[in-house]
Amino acid sequence: MASGHVTTETSAAPVQAQFEYVRRGPSSLLAGIVTELIGFRELVPVYVRQTEVASLHVPLVISFGEPFAIGLSRAPGDNDRFASFAAGIHAGPVVIDSFGQSCCIQVNFTPLGARRFFGMPMSELADRMVPFDELLGTAGHRLRERLGDETDWHQRLDLAESFIIERLAKTAPASSEIGWALGEIMASGGRSRMATLASEIGWSRKHLAARFADQVGVGPKTIARIVRFNRATGLSKQPNRAGWADLAAECGYADQAHLVREFRNLAGTTPTGLGYS
Repeated sequence: MASGHVTTETSAAPVQAQFEYVRRGPSSLLAGIVTELIGFRELVPVYVRQTEVASLHVPLVISFGEPFAIGLSRAPGDNDRFASFAAGIHAGPVVIDSFGQSCCIQVNFTPLGARRFFGMPMSELADRMVPFDELLGTAGHRLRERLGDETDWHQRLDLAESFIIERLAKTAPASSEIGWALGEIMASGGRSRMATLASEIGWSRKHLAARFADQVGVGPKTIARIVRFNRATGLSKQPNRAGWADLAAECGYADQAHLVREFRNLAGTTPTGLGYS
C-alpha cells in the first residue's frame, strides 16, 4: 500500500529496499472517484516495515505477489496476511510489513467514490481489510487474471481504470447531502461544527452521523479529526512555519498537547517521530 505519509524501516540497515513504482492520476472520467493509481513491485528480497498515517484514502489492492502483513494501530501478527483486498477508513496508523516479493496495483478511492464503486455501506469496510473476492466476486477474479497476464504497468493501470469506469456506469452517485457536508468539513480544515452541518441540510445530528457511516464509513467527527490532522501535517512541512503551539491553534486544537495526542492517535508517533522538527 502507498497512500499518505510513509515512514520506512528495514531489518538490515545496510541493505536498501529496491522497487518499481509507477504512480499516476486518474482519467477525468474518474474525477472525485479515484485520486491516484499505483503500480508497485519489490525487486530485492528484504523485509520492510511501513507505517501509514490516517487518511481519507480508501485503497483497493490487487496483488500478483506475496501478501502483505497488516495491522491496524498495531504491529501485524502471523495471521494478518492480506494479498488482494480493500480497506476502509481507519482513524489510526496502519503498519504494513512486506517481505521482498510483493507486486500489486493499488487504486486509491475517495470515500464517496468507494461507496459508489463497491455499492455497499462503507461502515462494512471501516477499520477492516476485506478480501477482494468477497467484494467483487467473479468479475473481480477475471480482472485480477487479466491484470496478472499483462506485464506493462501502464497497460495494467489502463485495464483497472476501464473496469472502474464500466462498473460506475451501473451504479448511482453518492448522496448529494453527504457530498456537500464532506466538502464543507474538508474546506474548513476539519473545523466545521456538526450541529451546523446537520441544520443546513435539515437533518438531526444523529441522522447525519448515520448517513456518514453508510456513505463514508465513519462519523463526521472522525472525518473532521483526520482532516484537521492532515492539515496540521501539511502546514508543519512548510518552510518558516509557526511554532507548534501557534500551529495547533491555527488548526483548531485546544493546545499543543492536544495536537501531540492526535499525532500519537492518528500516526502512532509524535511530530518529531514523523520527522517534523
